[in-house]
Amino acid sequence: MTPDDEPDPAADTLEGGSGPGRVRKTGPSRREGPRDGTRSGPRSSRGPRGRTSYGPYPRGRGVPLPLLLPALLGLAFLLLPLLALLVRAPWSALPDQLTSAEVWQALRLSLVCATSATVVCLVLGVPLAWLLARTDFPGRGLVRALVTLPLVLPPVVGGVALLLALGRNGIVGQWLDSWFGVTLPFTTTGVVVAETFVALPFLVISVEGTLRAADPRYEEAATTLGASRFTAFRRVTLPLIAPGIAAGAVLAWARALGEFGATITFAGNFPGRTQTMPLAVYLALQNNPEAAIALSLVLLTVSIAVLAGLRDRWMTPS
Repeated sequence: MTPDDEPDPAADTLEGGSGPGRVRKTGPSRREGPRDGTRSGPRSSRGPRGRTSYGPYPRGRGVPLPLLLPALLGLAFLLLPLLALLVRAPWSALPDQLTSAEVWQALRLSLVCATSATVVCLVLGVPLAWLLARTDFPGRGLVRALVTLPLVLPPVVGGVALLLALGRNGIVGQWLDSWFGVTLPFTTTGVVVAETFVALPFLVISVEGTLRAADPRYEEAATTLGASRFTAFRRVTLPLIAPGIAAGAVLAWARALGEFGATITFAGNFPGRTQTMPLAVYLALQNNPEAAIALSLVLLTVSIAVLAGLRDRWMTPS
C-alpha cells in the first residue's frame, strides 16, 4: 500500500463512528444547504415552540377587490355611527349638560353600582375560575357552559330570570323577604345584582385563561414545601395571575357600567335610585336629546379608555 492509498482519519467523517466496515459520507448531507451561505426555498420565521409564522400579505401584491370592498364597508359601518355621535355632539353646551343634577346623579349611581358589581365579581369569579381551571370534576364542561351563558343570553331575559329567582315572589326572593325582610327588585342593590349577573362571565373567562396559561408546578412546589392549597393560591397563584385578574376586572366593570336590559327589567328606572347612565340616555333621548348625547359621549370615552388600557393584552397580535 502506498502512502497515497492510506486512509485519512481526519477526513473520515462517519455517522456512527469510525472503523472498518463503516461507510464514509462523501459530499454534503441532506440537511446541509448550499455551501455559498445562501438558503434555498421560501423563508419563514420560527415562532414559539418551533411553529412557523408568516408575515403580512406582501406589499407588492394588490389586495383582491372582492375582499377589499366588504372590508371597507364593514369598517365604515362600525365607524360611521361613532363619527355621527361626535359630529352632532353639542360641544358648547356639553359642560352644562354634564354638570346638571340629573346627569350627575346618573353618573354617580352608575360608577358606584359598577364598582360594587366588580367587587362582587372578584369575590365570586376568581374562585370559580380557579375551580374550572385547576380541578377536574364530573360535569365541568356543563358548568363552564352555564357560567358563560349570560354572555349570549339577552339581557332582558336575564332580568326576567332574576325576577323569578330573587323577586318578592321568586324561588329564593320569597324566603329573603319573609325571613330577613330583604327585597332586591327596584332597589340600588338590585342594580348591583343585575350588573353582576351580566359581568361575572367576563371576569371568569379572563381569569380562567390566565390560570390555564400559568405553570401549575409552582403551586405543587409550594404544597410539597408544606404550604396548604389556600396558602399556595394566595402566595403563589394570585401574584402570577394578577394581570389576568386586572384585565378581567376592567372588562367586568365596563360591562356593568353599560348594562341596560337586565337593570331596567329587574331594578326599574327610578331617578336617584336605579337610573344608571344607559337608562338615563334612553329616557333623555325622548325629552332632552342633548343630555342623551352628552351621556353617550361619557360612555364612549369609558369604552375607549378600557380598550386603551387592555391594548397590550387583547389588541397586540401574537
